[in-house]
Amino acid sequence: MPALSLAERLTLYEKLMRLDKPIGILLLAWPTLWGLWFASGGRPSLVILWIFVLGIVLMRSAGCVINDYADREFDRHVARTRERPLAAGKLHPKEALGLAAALALLAFLLILPLQNWLLIQLAVVAALLAATYPFTKRFFAIPQAYLGIAFGFGIPMAFAAELDAVPPVAWLLLVANMFWSIAYDTEYAMVDRADDLKIGIKTSAITFGRFDVAAVMASYGASLLLLALAGQQLNMGLFYYLGLLLAAAIAAYHYTLIRARDPAKCFRAFLHNNWFGAAVFAGIVLDYLASA
Repeated sequence: MPALSLAERLTLYEKLMRLDKPIGILLLAWPTLWGLWFASGGRPSLVILWIFVLGIVLMRSAGCVINDYADREFDRHVARTRERPLAAGKLHPKEALGLAAALALLAFLLILPLQNWLLIQLAVVAALLAATYPFTKRFFAIPQAYLGIAFGFGIPMAFAAELDAVPPVAWLLLVANMFWSIAYDTEYAMVDRADDLKIGIKTSAITFGRFDVAAVMASYGASLLLLALAGQQLNMGLFYYLGLLLAAAIAAYHYTLIRARDPAKCFRAFLHNNWFGAAVFAGIVLDYLASA
């Protein structure tokens, strides 16, 4: 492995953490923001908000590093991923583990000033979920469900930070996020299905087979239904449900992209899920502003 300059090493770290591809940060941020707004009745603490935003960036970056560490032998056989720093042998695996540990530690230190024992306990669970998710692709038929729990764990953490409690509606929102994650990450898995079949890892796109498009749309529907149920429990108003209606229209647009299973269009649908999360969040914000 050739010696690297500081600039070259930082560039490889950026790629390893996927800071050049912010879609993962956004897909992690939206459910966390839903949780913060719901838990606070539309008035989240600015201190807690900034801690969570920084934590999202750090933990998503750490998760990407762990994912590439776990998949480094697989990634070199997939056209889209073979040039990732670990797959291409540009960084040592131990260096990646050190970077992931440092990022996770920084995220953990962020929440300590809040002196919230429940939040700390949930943060430990969240870190374990993030660290173990990449390995579920070896044995779990639908690892996207596990990803949805990992990506949605900011929801109960948000309630814990704001209320020092996690009510049942927080877990309902977590399940809603799980179904959304199954939808968008199946679209993502449809891009790599041919390569994934060759190397023998498990994805929902492979598990669902010819019913993959139907499964994606059913997962969107389940997510929206659970979000509507959560809104009913939280006494949300018209603007919230208009946000869900817009999200449903976005999901319908994704159907037009994925129905032919063209990899490029499936990837476009995956990226477009940022707007699904944003639509739900906009409905939440507008509804609380209107009621105020």
